[in-house]
Amino acid sequence: MTARVATKGQRKPKVIDGLEGLSLSVVIPAYNEEGAVRRTVEDAFAALRPTGIPFEVIVVDDGSEDNTRAEAEASGAVVHANQVNSGYGAALKRGVKAAKHEYVAIMDADGTYPARYLPDMLAMCRDQDMVVGDRGAAMKNVPLIRRPAKMLLNKFASFLAERRLNDLNSGLRVFRKSELIPFLPLLPQNFSFTTTITLCMSANGKRMIYTPIEYGKRIGKSKIRPIDFINFIILILRISTLFNPLRVFIPLGLVFFVIGMVKLIYDLFLMNISETAIFALLAAIMIWSLGLIADMISRLHLRP
Repeated sequence: MTARVATKGQRKPKVIDGLEGLSLSVVIPAYNEEGAVRRTVEDAFAALRPTGIPFEVIVVDDGSEDNTRAEAEASGAVVHANQVNSGYGAALKRGVKAAKHEYVAIMDADGTYPARYLPDMLAMCRDQDMVVGDRGAAMKNVPLIRRPAKMLLNKFASFLAERRLNDLNSGLRVFRKSELIPFLPLLPQNFSFTTTITLCMSANGKRMIYTPIEYGKRIGKSKIRPIDFINFIILILRISTLFNPLRVFIPLGLVFFVIGMVKLIYDLFLMNISETAIFALLAAIMIWSLGLIADMISRLHLRP
């Protein structure tokens, strides 16, 4: 189905200040979200119609086993349906590729991200490559058991990206499609999609800012599994090694170098240099050498 448009003879609303010349595609991945998807789409329409800009709302039904597809079609969105459940990232990839506008917004179908922020975020994105909704204090709606893991992930990713990442995996963001397309092969099929976007953009010096948003209580059951925390850690290391390898290899080599030096000094007092000290120092040299090689490969890979 196609998005709702103004009928013939009906006056289009005047484009509000700050949005002149802009247009937006809103991509909403949905998997078993029959209780919230229609309201999410209607909220997006309600937020964007008064702006007067060209826009579309795309729902990618990721092989839902309930009435999600019918609810999305009834809402007036453009609906793409996967025959089988392919993953959150896969649904977003399909939606982004199908988007016809340069600016693309993504948001979840579970009612947690208010669509009223979209116009302001789009206006801010005129001078940015990506604008991310920062949940901040609103993260109180995130289950208590998941908060320490999220905080650890954010701190770890901020260290590797060499900049503060307020909200690593926020599901509400607006970005330029042309800036994201080169990274599509790197983006995973699962829930790590938003994390990967953040790391790719920040590690490559793209213009990215955060804006405070409210974060609502989700409708339905969360699909995040405890094992996903380990997957997030591996993903952060992988992306950081690809784009900024020295940020990984230098600290790791330094650990072995300190161990080797401490053991060497201790051995000198005993007048007997051990294999442990030698192996630790050699390990540090090898790790730093691999880091330099990885850095050269990374620079060649990212060179225009």
